Amino acid sequence: MTFAKARVLITGGLGLIGSNLARRLVGLDAVVTLVDSLMPQYGGNRFNIADLESGVAVNICDVRDPQAMLPLLRDKEYLFNLAAQTSHIDSMSDPQTDLEINVVAQLSILDACRKVNPGIRIVFASTRQLYGKPDYLPVDEQHPIRPVDINGIHKLVGEWYHRLYHAVYGIRACALRLTNTYGQGMRVKDARQMFLGIWVRRLVEGQPIQVFGDGSQVRDFNHVDDCVDALLLAAQSDVACGKVYNLGSAEVISLKDLAHLMVSLGYGGAYEMVPFPPDRRAIDIGDYYGDFALIQRELGWSPKVSLSVGLKQTVDFYRRHAPHYWE
Repeated sequence: MTFAKARVLITGGLGLIGSNLARRLVGLDAVVTLVDSLMPQYGGNRFNIADLESGVAVNICDVRDPQAMLPLLRDKEYLFNLAAQTSHIDSMSDPQTDLEINVVAQLSILDACRKVNPGIRIVFASTRQLYGKPDYLPVDEQHPIRPVDINGIHKLVGEWYHRLYHAVYGIRACALRLTNTYGQGMRVKDARQMFLGIWVRRLVEGQPIQVFGDGSQVRDFNHVDDCVDALLLAAQSDVACGKVYNLGSAEVISLKDLAHLMVSLGYGGAYEMVPFPPDRRAIDIGDYYGDFALIQRELGWSPKVSLSVGLKQTVDFYRRHAPHYWE
């Protein structure tokens, strides 16, 4: 990949995906600027870039602030648009904030690009959540769209803004529908980002992992390194412009089996089955795993990091760096 000297902006740059993407881009000799609000309920963490802070520019600002964002967008060649409100539960209790971050801010960013930098390339981080409860498995990009929560609706709108600005204004934008992305640097204080974070924390602390219901729900997972591969491929592909792609995994696993795998990594631990909380039961999608054949065929992407290897790397990371992520 040729990102040498490329001017790159990453929103949500201090989060799980943004920080690992920044690390890869710095290694490719790109000129990287990170934007993050560092609001405590979201995933940004300054420690995520402790090893490369001297190699990137960091702007602590909110993507909802158009006056802050416009000058940052003016001269960039690539925008990895990762900043989001990701909690499905929070979107139901505070839909207005979800609307402001996942819809209004996205429109503002795209319109700023139209005005001051129409040649920019954009990759938008969308979500598999917008499909809702699957009619069939694996879920491909032609599956009906039926979000089960506010977050899914708003992410769909943000995705369509990017596709519209490509169709009408020629802005080279595409979207990746991410599945459960995990790895070093994810939020582990709670389950706001994804449930696997709090599972990792409980394992490291010696507390039992809590599996909701009977644990039979099936999911797929992508290690953050595989997600970064997909982002970089999409950013440099003309074929991707105006399109959406599912990510996914060749490994599909039930949540009960996932918990069993985690406690078998060699660190001890245990898991327990607990009743589904009503607020989570209401928006649970049942089984899900994605069909990633389209991105595999058109961009040459496929996941490489096995679930067992990725989980061990992740747990090892938090065993070493717990104080930077617990609070």
